[in-house]
Amino acid sequence: MTSQSGHPGPTPGLAAQHSLAPAAARNLTTTTKTPPQMQGISSRWLLRILPWVETTGGTFRVNRRLTHTLGDGRVEFVATGADIAVIPAELREIPLLRGLADEAALSALAGRFEQREHTAGETVVSPGDPAQLILIAHGKVKRTASGKYGEEVSLGVLAGGDHAGEQALSPDPGEWEQTLTALTKCTVLALRAEEFREVADRSPALRSYLDAYLSRAIPRQNRRGEASIELASGHAGEVLLPGT
Repeated sequence: MTSQSGHPGPTPGLAAQHSLAPAAARNLTTTTKTPPQMQGISSRWLLRILPWVETTGGTFRVNRRLTHTLGDGRVEFVATGADIAVIPAELREIPLLRGLADEAALSALAGRFEQREHTAGETVVSPGDPAQLILIAHGKVKRTASGKYGEEVSLGVLAGGDHAGEQALSPDPGEWEQTLTALTKCTVLALRAEEFREVADRSPALRSYLDAYLSRAIPRQNRRGEASIELASGHAGEVLLPGT
């Protein structure tokens, strides 16, 4: 029997199909994998555009972003292979240089540090050595001094990020009065007082900053180095009390 529209009607005894045919379903169960676009070589158009240079060997370097923390009181460094350098802006962690805003002066100072390697038990500096600023880049260093009766007095342990010898940046640096001994294998950066003065002589910004810093009034201190606090007691009536 044929319908009036000209299309054959449903076959008697067979249900109408409402799903995919087996051939179509088989295509959906198999993923289509595209061939690799790069099989060991670059595209021809890329080879023509890039300025290739023939070399027999080289080093591949991944781009890095330098991050460091300011205001934490610890000096941070950057390492390139075995070479370690102080980040110029991190020199502001040293109290005397905290307010120095001239980036060129900080970069000049950072370039004057000398990298030194010490093994465990080796003396880094001794009493009587010329004054120098020491930055601990890696390892631990014991700090000692001579006591009242000639005994060895421990002044603590310095680790990575700590510094010692800030007096090397003063007009009268003098000599070392303490001993720094490496407790572990360590790397330190040293800045001699002569190098600091040479940079200051060449940098008007650093020189004017040091003059302003050293001209500040030094707060009064007691014999222990603490802030001197004025006290008043036993007065009668209304008197003018001292202010600290």
